[in-house]
Amino acid sequence: MNADTLPRPAPETIALLRAELSGHLGARVTTSQAVLEQHSHGEGLPAVAVPDLVVFPESNEEVALVLALCNAHRVAVTPFGAGSSLEGQVVALAGGVSLDMSRFNKMLDVSPESLDCRVQAGVTREALNAQIRDTGLFFPVDPGANASIGGMASTRASGTNAVRYGTMRENILGLTVVTPAGHIVRTGSRARKSAAGLDLTHLYVGSEGTLGVITEIQLKLYGLPEATIAAVCQFVSLEGAVAAVVTALQSNLKMARIELLDEVQMRAAINYSKLDYAEAPTLFLEFHGSPNGVREDAEMMQAITAEHGGGAFDFAERAEDRSRLWKARHNSYQAVRALSPGKSNMGTDACVPISALPACLLQTKADIVASGLTAPIVGHVGDGNFHLGILFDPNDAEETERAEALAFRTARRAIAMGGTCSGEHGVGLHKLVHMQTEHGEGVALMQAVKNALDPNGIMNPGKMYPSPTSFP
Repeated sequence: MNADTLPRPAPETIALLRAELSGHLGARVTTSQAVLEQHSHGEGLPAVAVPDLVVFPESNEEVALVLALCNAHRVAVTPFGAGSSLEGQVVALAGGVSLDMSRFNKMLDVSPESLDCRVQAGVTREALNAQIRDTGLFFPVDPGANASIGGMASTRASGTNAVRYGTMRENILGLTVVTPAGHIVRTGSRARKSAAGLDLTHLYVGSEGTLGVITEIQLKLYGLPEATIAAVCQFVSLEGAVAAVVTALQSNLKMARIELLDEVQMRAAINYSKLDYAEAPTLFLEFHGSPNGVREDAEMMQAITAEHGGGAFDFAERAEDRSRLWKARHNSYQAVRALSPGKSNMGTDACVPISALPACLLQTKADIVASGLTAPIVGHVGDGNFHLGILFDPNDAEETERAEALAFRTARRAIAMGGTCSGEHGVGLHKLVHMQTEHGEGVALMQAVKNALDPNGIMNPGKMYPSPTSFP
């Protein structure tokens, strides 16, 4: 059965499945309307599809049981982590079971000597770093939201630290995965490299729950930097801010974070987080290393920004000052919504090669102005990734259409410049329309992998792999 055509299960099938699951998991199988509605959407666009059951497993064996039974009954399974996804990944399009992984919240192993750890999928990013802080280590991938590690692996998440430490792809050594048939498989190892067989680990990283359920993750860890300095630099123009970033990267300047906020995003941040800055294009920067090293890097960056119309650096060296600064950056989504209460925020992202970043951002900015919409720009520009927060009234069909058209053009512009429709949000539902344009014949290969590993199409159907009829 094709993954895109899996029907919603009949009531009698759900009743039988519920009885079978309850016999093993008891009250951790629920049809509470409030719980079902909570699991009907993520944080992105308001796509809502209510599952028939929500199940809370607590072990690999229980996940295997759930998947085996669902596979036997041809019932869809939609993994659910922290619910912070932005592209509709957790929407239960075919009903069935929403598999809530929040009880997979244990640290399984930490090895300071080997700089790695193993965690269950429901452990959140903040909880992980709180538990390993005393070891002098930290996990650097920081998408902003307090997402679960399993969800971050499933969407191949990135974040503000990616320019120095990489994304989830670079920081996962191995996984435990439960297949649709209910088999428990371990991929990878604790070794930092391997030439033994297919790279199954990275087949599942970024698969958005469409191939199986990730239950455990082996992660790389890093030593806390000896010194950290954050700084804010404001610019006369967006063009100058982007040019400074490109120059810094081409100069091989090692920065941990390079975040760009345009003047509209700065207005949102100033109002929401009570920042004392001007409404102007701004770079948020952070440097990690030795005390002398971070000072030298900051001085070099100051020289670069000055050449491109940047003002004086406002430094933040105390931990509490840096925390306040980055909290304001991470609150961008909420800050944008606060600009126009009652409107929805169509958050979208794209990523281009660094050389294409100035042209892509400036063309996108002009497109926003021409659209007549409010759409702040914020980005992890150190790796060519940027986001729009497009504000629109979901009850206004014309404005909604304009917002969707702006998001569409942003993605296609990035693809045309050698980039991708998503640097970190993933595909989910909302970016299916771009998959054929970006990947061409690769889409058929992806669908073949999906059909081979999930022949009954139960795993998160309707996501990531567009059917031929959905191609533009």
